[in-house]
Amino acid sequence: MAACASTTGGRFPRSRSPPGRWWRWGHVFDGANGQASGGTRRVDGQAHGPSSRAPNGVLDLKTYSSPYKPTWCPGCGDFGILSAIKAALVELEIWPHEVLIVSGIGCGSKLPQYLYANGFMTIHGRPLAVATGAKLANPHLHVMVVNGDGDSYGIGGNHFLHTCRRNPDITHIVENNQIYALTKGQYSPTSDVGFRTTTSPEGVFEMPVNPVAVALAAGAGFVARSFAGEPKHLKQMIMAAMQHPGYALVDVLQPCVAFNKVNTYNWYAERIYDVANDDSYDPTSLRDAWERGTEWGERIPIGILYRREGVPPYENYVPALKDGPPVERDLSARLDPELLERLKRAYV
Repeated sequence: MAACASTTGGRFPRSRSPPGRWWRWGHVFDGANGQASGGTRRVDGQAHGPSSRAPNGVLDLKTYSSPYKPTWCPGCGDFGILSAIKAALVELEIWPHEVLIVSGIGCGSKLPQYLYANGFMTIHGRPLAVATGAKLANPHLHVMVVNGDGDSYGIGGNHFLHTCRRNPDITHIVENNQIYALTKGQYSPTSDVGFRTTTSPEGVFEMPVNPVAVALAAGAGFVARSFAGEPKHLKQMIMAAMQHPGYALVDVLQPCVAFNKVNTYNWYAERIYDVANDDSYDPTSLRDAWERGTEWGERIPIGILYRREGVPPYENYVPALKDGPPVERDLSARLDPELLERLKRAYV
């Protein structure tokens, strides 16, 4: 099939029109009337085809519109991230049935509810593990993880490290607002020293996690940073990450208007600069990436900080996939009926 033209290259085949069947975990949407029903079910028929979501067969932002309205605070950086994700998917010509959004726990992890696509809301800190499993089961899906700094770098830090080194073909977008917002303002792994919160009334005294440095040290092949207040830049970073064959991190600097009165939109705007504007910067150089990635304070670099080419993703090496992905195989003949009965008695 012809390659999809885009500003960041043509890795994806041109998308097909949506079929009549696709999954949405958690809720099932009826494209004809915009209603949702609870539970995990398969949607049948042609409710999600071009006739309902794209009357003229044209993919646009409305195709990804959800019947649910975000409950985020007015001015929250999550709005910019949601808009950038939608814009990136449309520009890459990816239909809702072709993408899976996996999230965890936190304000931003509500995002799959506000995007008309496959969504899987997991438990705290486990989105990367679930996303890896989904990618192995169906490599044709474009799998994206969207979660916060605590979910990614705190309770999910172990999965973050191992996903970096394993290199599954997953796009990881981290909503990094440097605070736990859903639980009303505790400091997070990325909170700066001296930052006062409900759990650090005299100021944080722990050194913050530097996600860029950790990702580089753990072997990530694509590391980028963007800002929720620059939606066009963020869209480009998401597109580049999705077109990278392997694990790709996009750490998004995001203000929390409710509980973080320090790292505001103006605070970031005065400090960020794009490394793409520096002709001497080489994003394929690990040395350059480390020097810029550890820079923080008066100047904060954004853009593609590191990109390594030529390393196949994790799923290319998994022996169990040599006969094809599970989604395309008839596994019933390989299942022992006696074993299944024992499992049922033990767990059902």
